[in-house]
Amino acid sequence: MTVTHPCQPARFAGYRWARPWLVIGSLMASVATVSAAAMPDRLLWFAQAAPTPASERVLRVLSQASADGLEVSDYAVEELRLAIANSVRSGVQEEERVARLDRAISTAVRRYLSDLHGGRLDPRQFGMRYSRSADFDQLIERRLEELAGEAAPDRGASHHGPRALPYSELRQALADYRGLVGNEAFRQALPPLPGGRLRPGQPYGGTALLARRLALFADLPGNTATTTRYEGKLVDGVKSFQARHGLYPDGVLGKDTWLQLEVRPEARVRQIELALERWRWLPHRDVERRIVVNVPEFMLDAYTAAEDGKPALSMRVIVGNARKTRTPLFSGEMRFVEFSPYWNVPPSIAHSETLPRLRRDPGYLTRQGFELVTSEGKVLTTLSEGDLEAIERGRMRIRQRPGASNALGDIKFVFPNPDNIYLHHTSTRQLFKRERRDFSHGCIRVEAPVELAKFVLAGEAEWTGERIVQAMRRGKSMTVRLGETLPVIIGYSTAVVRDGRVHFLPDIYGYDAALGEALQRRSAGLRGEAARLRKLGIEFDN
Repeated sequence: MTVTHPCQPARFAGYRWARPWLVIGSLMASVATVSAAAMPDRLLWFAQAAPTPASERVLRVLSQASADGLEVSDYAVEELRLAIANSVRSGVQEEERVARLDRAISTAVRRYLSDLHGGRLDPRQFGMRYSRSADFDQLIERRLEELAGEAAPDRGASHHGPRALPYSELRQALADYRGLVGNEAFRQALPPLPGGRLRPGQPYGGTALLARRLALFADLPGNTATTTRYEGKLVDGVKSFQARHGLYPDGVLGKDTWLQLEVRPEARVRQIELALERWRWLPHRDVERRIVVNVPEFMLDAYTAAEDGKPALSMRVIVGNARKTRTPLFSGEMRFVEFSPYWNVPPSIAHSETLPRLRRDPGYLTRQGFELVTSEGKVLTTLSEGDLEAIERGRMRIRQRPGASNALGDIKFVFPNPDNIYLHHTSTRQLFKRERRDFSHGCIRVEAPVELAKFVLAGEAEWTGERIVQAMRRGKSMTVRLGETLPVIIGYSTAVVRDGRVHFLPDIYGYDAALGEALQRRSAGLRGEAARLRKLGIEFDN
């Protein structure tokens, strides 16, 4: 398979999604006058005009929505509780009013279940191409019926939400960091660093406060004794903290580490809430085998059902440059593995980098293993001024032959997509040692291509590790079609739990702020509905 123009991420500036993520109707639509023809076949939360036990149970579930990073006020819990209480106190038997309230409860529950399982906002609003499963609406209705059932057990919110390990670990991290909000260890700033940098062995007036914070973050045992010097276990605690915050763990307390230590728990709570929202967007969460790339973490995880939610394989990756060529966020299906691939130089790279270099140094073509391909498919290995003109006008393209200097390394993993983004090896392996790894033109470079190929080709008995290595070193391009496609998810989360420890990552593409603002706007819009529901509650009291 030949990809004509790889690694050219689409631009989403100004892109707006016109419709809500899931149109489930507003609460106000639910409490509008219900005509006889529109009356529900049966009531879910009332029996003989009296609220059922399920109505109280479901309100308790809604009131616990914050445990999943959701806004309780989005579901008008207090307004619904008031309306139910007033209906009981007033003894109203009017069928239409009871039906209106029953529908309002169902709409709030549907919204909650939709938010809980699919997210509050449409990821396409932010240029992220994820799709919900075809049976999503049916899932919500099944969960609604379960909550309304007479024999439904009184369970907390955790029972009704996603149960995958990455989600449950983030949920626990949210509870842990909420427990730190208001702690006295964050009421004053750490003392300034002497000379702007604190090295092991130096005196520091903030060792006691530093130790308290590190202990609260579980980077240091709570009973660690300190002196007036920055040394010993305190240094180890800072190294642990650095490793969890995308910093080089050298134990030197510089500006970047100091700034991360000064981030308040409230900000970390918000970061985890955004991570939970993005996790709810992701497709293919329950398939047995999948590959997930988390862009700001610069990590790839491969999952199988046998690992009980933990990755079977993890490795470092290099992603698109934050300033110029960001890696798009989407999901796809891996269909091919290409050994000893050609690299078709994208026009953007050809015009900005390769052509200027060839004009200065024509010998660069041969040294780097480049060749020219005409629109008729003819391959040229020499360069003329006319060829440069043809490349400039798009009548000829540049490609790099398989070999040691090939930009794709010796293997490429293809999951067809509009941006021609794929996973591949690289000849610049030294970049994997960096903590921040956004160096690519959009495609994703993998640190351990042989191990990834073993995972991808695990269902193909003939593709042993030895044969994979041979194919990579052969120097002749060969494409293998997978017997079964493999889901690939390119995601973005600045808070993750890895090996039981929560990691906070730099928001390299600046996406957190936009998501946080959009969620605030959404909740503000829903507050008007809650106000009108209060009016419905008053009606029952009249």
